[in-house]
Amino acid sequence: MLKNSLKYFTFLLVLLMVSCAKRGSITGGLKDTLAPILKSSSPKNFTTDFKANEIILTFDEYVKLKNANKQLIISPPLKNPPIITPTNASKFISIKILDTLQPNTTYSLNFGQSITDNNEGNPYNQFKYVFSTGTYIDSLALNGRIKDSYDKTADNFVTVMLYEINDKFKDSVIYKENPRYITNTLDSLTTFKLENLKAGKYLLVALKDKGNNNKYNSKEDKIGFLKQPITIPNDTIFELELFKEKLPLKTFKPIQASGNRLLLPYEGKQNFNKNSKPKIVLKNNTEVLETIITQFPKKDSLQVWYQPIKADSLTMEVSKENYEKKFNFKIKNQKKDSLNITAVQNGIIHFRDRFTLETATPLVKFDKSKIKLVNKDSVAVDYATEYDEFERKLYIDFQKEPAQKYNFTFLPGALTDFYEKTNDTLSYKLNTREIEEYGNLTLNLQNVKRFPIIIELTNKKGDVVLTADYSNSKTNFDFKLLEPAVYSVRVIYDDNQNKMYDPGSYLEKRYAEEVFYYQEEIDLHANWDKIESIDLSIPFDPALEKKKEQDKLNAEKKRKKTAF
Repeated sequence: MLKNSLKYFTFLLVLLMVSCAKRGSITGGLKDTLAPILKSSSPKNFTTDFKANEIILTFDEYVKLKNANKQLIISPPLKNPPIITPTNASKFISIKILDTLQPNTTYSLNFGQSITDNNEGNPYNQFKYVFSTGTYIDSLALNGRIKDSYDKTADNFVTVMLYEINDKFKDSVIYKENPRYITNTLDSLTTFKLENLKAGKYLLVALKDKGNNNKYNSKEDKIGFLKQPITIPNDTIFELELFKEKLPLKTFKPIQASGNRLLLPYEGKQNFNKNSKPKIVLKNNTEVLETIITQFPKKDSLQVWYQPIKADSLTMEVSKENYEKKFNFKIKNQKKDSLNITAVQNGIIHFRDRFTLETATPLVKFDKSKIKLVNKDSVAVDYATEYDEFERKLYIDFQKEPAQKYNFTFLPGALTDFYEKTNDTLSYKLNTREIEEYGNLTLNLQNVKRFPIIIELTNKKGDVVLTADYSNSKTNFDFKLLEPAVYSVRVIYDDNQNKMYDPGSYLEKRYAEEVFYYQEEIDLHANWDKIESIDLSIPFDPALEKKKEQDKLNAEKKRKKTAF
């Protein structure tokens, strides 16, 4: 009896232990969130009369360097970058200086977030090693912020530089020489601070430096600058607007693209249109050939269309304002381009859209009697056409009714291109939506500084989705039947009255045309009538915009974590 009771008790104990057990894994303790600590440096940080050629930094744990080529900022810049070792995890970092240092100069090495612990990657944030080859450390500073002159958000990793203005100073210094002092906004800031400066007179410049060589390349880089020299000490918060310069026209040797088309590459974004394109004359010996000039899509090249000709070589003369260039080049017998027509809209067409056809070759004739537009009841609908030869786009505009179906038919011979080729039968079916599926937006602008102005609506990517009427005095704008979306408002002060935004010029000491961004995004819903009053005296704050974006990311992370 006692034996049986003991067995029964043992069985219950084992069963209880099994039922209380939980699956799990060893966590290894709390996650390390602490940054590494600098135990010592040799020579010591903020050393004066510096004469060493190697700096040793010793830490309390194993560290590694991450993106030091981007994060490490040395001011003044060195002609030869120092050798930094080791490349693997270590408790020390060695910096070997290869340059002859300038006398009586304060140097700073800002490591940004490049020094991290080996295990968790916690950064030693903005660590600076400072030394002077003179008897004291320069301690003056300069603060500012950067923005883009046209886009809503500025680039990251923008280099900000000071050039000393003395009896040897020339404006060309930014193309040829290293600056006296330098810093960088790195990857998350729109503000900058130049430290350890000496008193003096300076040129302040910012670059989105594609070549990472601290020199301005107008073909690649964005630039921002102050026209007037600044003096240090100075407690002003300076603002630099970056823009990409519009380069002077420069064309290159034509490239034969087919048996009836040449490409003429040009330098820089010239913003050509049908009214501003250069004059191009194509010759076979002394015979002037008939041509049509169009833009090559998404490339810095023009297309020169000509009738096929038996010749070994041609001559091209290019002229625009003060620019002239002549090319002689060989041509070969190649396959010719053929007429190809593509519809931009397919299925749904919005009320604000014009039905658009893109043609591979330029059109020259339109037979309206062979173009039919009817609605779902087969009732003919009136329409108007406009052809943009430079862009090779045929626009067809007509009055659209809600929830209606339309059928376009282009009979053979309706469209004729430059080579007398005509279309086969083309048919396109289009549908409109209900008016309630769209929203209306009214903008009331206040405190407009001057006229004329250009008003643009942009999407999340910064692309222009709609341009309002060009305004010489008007301040109220109605945007009817907009697709539901999130919009931003951009206002351009068109000071030269050419109906487009113009960037500045460094050598001409001319800033980009002033652009205003509305601080708030406009979230337009279907079946909404939204009215926005915009005060143009309140400047857009890119730092606030970045904070909003970060707050959104943090909120999304928190939401996902809570949901999990």
